[in-house]
This record gives sequence, structure tokens and C-alpha cells, in this order.
Amino acid sequence: MSTDRKAELAENLAAVEERIAAACRTAGRAREEVKLIAVTKTFPASDVALLADLGITDVGENRDQEAGPKAAEVAGLRPGADLRWHMVGRLQRNKARSVAGWAHQVQSLDSARLADALAKAVRAARDAQIRDEPLDVLIQASLDDDPERGGCPLDQLGALADHVTHTGELRLRGLMAVAPLGADPAAAFERLARAGERLREDHSNAAAVSAGMSHDLEQAIAHGSTCVRVGTALLGGRGLASP
Repeated sequence: MSTDRKAELAENLAAVEERIAAACRTAGRAREEVKLIAVTKTFPASDVALLADLGITDVGENRDQEAGPKAAEVAGLRPGADLRWHMVGRLQRNKARSVAGWAHQVQSLDSARLADALAKAVRAARDAQIRDEPLDVLIQASLDDDPERGGCPLDQLGALADHVTHTGELRLRGLMAVAPLGADPAAAFERLARAGERLREDHSNAAAVSAGMSHDLEQAIAHGSTCVRVGTALLGGRGLASP
């Protein structure tokens, strides 16, 4: 079964890689400019291990309660794999301590209160020698002003970025966003690109733009995304996942 699953994942990965490469060619960009994060929510640690065998180095998770145990299980399955784990889903402040124990990057920071909670958790994790470096973060930008979907309003990004950089335990790396439901993703990603340009005027190291998923990665790459988060196109429909 694992042999069949590895072949399936390899075929899917090749197709996703070709889509990314083609989008980069169309945009006049180098393939190396775009990182691929495999979003493995609801899929088992065995799938992550197989993806690691296929060369995946970045893994995204949406729920802390699933991600922590999965990261530990993958470490046992593939002790030599050098994986980076990304929190890409909405994050509650009471999960900050747990996330600081497994995440290399949080892509969904959207408030000063969450920044403070994460900074406190990272400080505690460093004191306990659970981690040895600050936490990389992306600010999630809201492209539709829908509070239910999370994200910082575009006109507040600068203030939040300043707050993040003064925590001492968080390293601001850029922006993340999800295209609004039912809207033209190209227009949304163009807004995000302009917001990123404004952010980099005061925060030159915040160069990452995480945008684009299975259904809209081409439009995101055309508008400067440096990181695409792909789940379904790599792993299949969520309904087929193992519990």
C-alpha cells in the first residue's frame, strides 16, 4: 500500500511542480523564487514521511492539536529528514505555547495580542531549551475584511509589523493571504503585492509573500508570490484522507 501511495504522491508532486515551473516561466521568474509547502492537514504522518522521501522540505498544518503529534511522529519515522513545519491556519492565543514547540514558522499572525502570546511562548521555549532560535512569522493580511476568515486589515499592516519587530522573539518574514471566496484571485493577489511593497519600505527583510493554493497558484505566482501552499493537488481530496 505504501508503495502505491508513494507512486501516487510522486505523480501528483510532478504535476504540481510542472504547474509551478510553467507559472514561473510565464511570469519571467526563476523556479527557485517560489517555495512549495505541502499542506497535510487531515492526512497521516506516513504521507508526510513519503513526501519527505520525494524531496519535500516544507510542511504546512492548520490545527495545532493535529500538527504537534504529527511532527513528533514524522520525526520518528524519518529521523534524518530536515523538515520545516509551518502553521498556516488560524491560531488562538491559548495554542501559542504548543505551537512554539513544533513550528518553524507561523504564517497566520494577525494581531498584536497574538504576537505577544507567541513571543512569550517562544521565550519560554528557549528558556526550557525546547527551541534555540526566534520564531519566523508572516502577517496574515485580510483581502476581504471578513473577521471570520482572520487576517489584519491592509491599512493596519504597518502598525502590526512594527509591533512584531519589537517583541524580540519573532522575526518578521513577510505576508500571507488567502484569496476571498468567489472573487477574482488575480485582483486579490495584486492588492497583496502592493501591500507587500509598502511593508518592505520599512521592513526590508519581510520579503516573503505566501499566496496561492491548489486552485489559484498560477495567479499568485504571476503577482509575486514566493510561497504556495498546496494540499489537495498533492494529497488528494480531504474526504479520502485517513483519520
